[in-house]
Amino acid sequence: MIEAEDKKRTTVAVLYGGQSTEHSVSCISAGAIMDHLDPEKYEVVPIGITRSGCWVPGTTETEKLRAHGESLPEVSDHEEHIHLVLGGEPGQFNYLSGPQASELFAQVDVVFPVLHGVNGEDGTVQGLLDLSGVRYVGNGVLSSAVGMDKVFTKQIAREAGLPVSPEVVLTEPRDLTSEEQDFLGLPVFVKPARGGSSIGISKVDDWAALPAAMDLAWQHDNKVLVESMVHGREVECGVLQYPEGSLLASVPALLKGTEDGDEGFYGFDAKYLDDTVTAEIPAPLDEETTAAIRRWAVKTFQALGCDGLARVDFFVTDHGPVLNEVNTLPGFTPISMFPQMFQHSGLKYGELLDILVARALTSWL
Repeated sequence: MIEAEDKKRTTVAVLYGGQSTEHSVSCISAGAIMDHLDPEKYEVVPIGITRSGCWVPGTTETEKLRAHGESLPEVSDHEEHIHLVLGGEPGQFNYLSGPQASELFAQVDVVFPVLHGVNGEDGTVQGLLDLSGVRYVGNGVLSSAVGMDKVFTKQIAREAGLPVSPEVVLTEPRDLTSEEQDFLGLPVFVKPARGGSSIGISKVDDWAALPAAMDLAWQHDNKVLVESMVHGREVECGVLQYPEGSLLASVPALLKGTEDGDEGFYGFDAKYLDDTVTAEIPAPLDEETTAAIRRWAVKTFQALGCDGLARVDFFVTDHGPVLNEVNTLPGFTPISMFPQMFQHSGLKYGELLDILVARALTSWL
């Protein structure tokens, strides 16, 4: 059984891994978070989720949760499985199997679901946490689900008056009509509607390459988005919510070298494996554009009903910012933009985590 050694400290369960294609990214993010949770303030309870969906005792040996070259971390199965108790004390985890089956594994004050992608960042785990009555860091069911689905994100953004790119949505495999091709133009990006870390995304410069791009996207989702390419600089902005509800938009970050890798765009390898992308923080933009990005980021956060945190990504075009996507649980790896942008905004990584946990503990369930 895991218990806090000093109840003056807050007991935080860090959930990581998961069943999505971003399993390894989640592990890396969780390792960085555990490295920066002040041990004088927090008792950390690591809980891993395998790719098959089993919840198992995790590790605080964060070296095991880092990328080593092209070797990415994984949550391995374990003799002991654990589960979140529904109808018991909020934050109660019990052993599900193993020698201690049915006994208490841990009692926690707050859960930090460091889960990216499907079955983690899409509202599913958030719903489970709501049912159990435990407080947790970040967005709730609705904003998580909407933020994960790029189609609904764009629909809500349009309704709120935010600028977005043209798209065609497919709910079954088919070719684009000539009218749709004329509407979109080239290049286009073919994306699974629900996913992250650019997994399953292809850039198409010739309509002859569209079928292969479609096949790849359909492997990852049953809804596919074909978007017109927006010609502009890629800029990201973080939004953080303080315990009393006020919002802070970070200084924006300009991504450089996103098209220099083998993928030709800001894909998975460029984000996590290659050494081609750098960031300039603060982004070298004029005051008016910077203010617009920060304003649009907050407006997007509010339109989607977000809570705690989000990263809002834009393209800065000759006609102003255009919304790209929203991440309701952005990457927290050592090189991720969200913690870096807030560091340049005056908040160290540990302070950022303090605010997020405090928001979770004071927000209503």
